[in-house]
Amino acid sequence: MVTPKNRRNETEQERRDRQLMELLQGFRVAVTGVQVLFAFLLTLPFAARFHTLDDTGLVLFYIALFGAALASICFIAPAIQHRILFQAGQKPLLIRRANRFGIAAALALAVSITAATTLIVQTLTDGWATVATAAVVGLLASWAWFVQPLLTRRAVDRAGHSGDDGDGREGRETEREAEREDERADEAGAVEHPLSRGGADVR
Repeated sequence: MVTPKNRRNETEQERRDRQLMELLQGFRVAVTGVQVLFAFLLTLPFAARFHTLDDTGLVLFYIALFGAALASICFIAPAIQHRILFQAGQKPLLIRRANRFGIAAALALAVSITAATTLIVQTLTDGWATVATAAVVGLLASWAWFVQPLLTRRAVDRAGHSGDDGDGREGRETEREAEREDERADEAGAVEHPLSRGGADVR
């Protein structure tokens, strides 16, 4: 049986490999910034002026700290799960999870960046500048990371255009069918460990 190919002349397995690698590569870029922010926040309590923070400053610090921690966990999770589920035949599931982890991490990172920037401005100035900083940074992150791509996604879906990357409507229908198959397999207890198949390489 010949495996059908998409516009990029790739099979379904090749498309899944590409999608997972693109997701992981994007996470590598994002996690670097998260780690720098997280490291900065971890050193703040040891700074000389940290004890001068008021209640609002402490709230902003904890929001930024826990937001950065959550973003780090979510960005790293797909790579760890990929290692643990290696050769378990769960690549479609890994792709879906990685996408969800990425969105959750972006939300946490946006909150962390907004809180950290607002904290710094509050320490240096007073009054309206703090509020303006929170509003500008929060709105900018929301627009660039969520609102703009969601509007584009809605426009593409309305136009019924599948794009030129092989990941359009046809790909999404295939993914939904794969999800249904995974659910049926889970319900029937049909998901086998690779060792029970003699160590076969099922990607």
